[in-house]
Amino acid sequence: MGGSMSHSSTATNLRAAWLAQAHASPWVTTGFALSLLVVLCLLAGSLVNAFDAQNTERLRYALYGGGAGFAATAFGALLAIVLRDIAQRTQDIMLGFAAGMMLAASSFSLILPGLDAAKGITGNNYVAAATVVIGLGLGALLMLGLDRFTPHEHESTGPCGPDSERISRVWLFVFAITLHNLPEGMAIGVGFAGGDLNVGIPLASAISIQDIPEGLAVALALRTTGLSPLKAALIALASGLMEPLGALVGLGISSGYALAYPVSLGLAAGAMLFVVSHEIIPETHRNGHQTAATLGLMGGFAVMMFLDTALG
Repeated sequence: MGGSMSHSSTATNLRAAWLAQAHASPWVTTGFALSLLVVLCLLAGSLVNAFDAQNTERLRYALYGGGAGFAATAFGALLAIVLRDIAQRTQDIMLGFAAGMMLAASSFSLILPGLDAAKGITGNNYVAAATVVIGLGLGALLMLGLDRFTPHEHESTGPCGPDSERISRVWLFVFAITLHNLPEGMAIGVGFAGGDLNVGIPLASAISIQDIPEGLAVALALRTTGLSPLKAALIALASGLMEPLGALVGLGISSGYALAYPVSLGLAAGAMLFVVSHEIIPETHRNGHQTAATLGLMGGFAVMMFLDTALG
């Protein structure tokens, strides 16, 4: 009886906190609801041709790409068991490198192909640009809403989201990792949705490469919550499952209608840009290693640009 009342009280408190967040920022709530509605409509549209032979092949490629992201995250997480102590400066450089790759992937593997696809569909440069910009805005609103209404924790800012003070730090970190990995998985799925491996392979390769330092950084961050190196590595490893799951979502939202593909490319890019600016760059700059982290970011950008040119 007491346990039931406790669970009911927690749910009531959490619901009240969500309502307070929504009341405090009505425009965020409206934008988040709109972006979710668009995503659900795009997913519904993809059910029309879900069992088409061509889509089955794209599904396989998307799962391969998401699986590669998961494997890379797992590898980085398991490295944390061996590398028990890494200098903070080195961690910031690695995260900066990952941020650079995500920025370049958003530009070269998502936005530019999205513009080309939209031009081919609409035949108008202005409409094509507006289509991708709408996708960018939806992606940013989606991540902003998830960041606002999902309890999580960042090392730099502490607990965030509704009723986060009542939730274990470990779970807050898990939620934060989920928010971080979701747009990466979506980008992989969207990259393969057009059936062009010259878009999908460089993007999946880049995200997988930058998932290695990310997996390592996540495992090291989890250890600050008091977890053993093995438990922290296993939780960070499990967070990589969001990559193939996100790839399925990304493939789904971009497969229903003709314009869904460029819109989804913009959406994935907007979500990734939000994560880079809102989370990764501030994290790399909070310890006084701005110059080293910036050089790491430029290195990651250059590597992704090379991969996109060489593989695409």
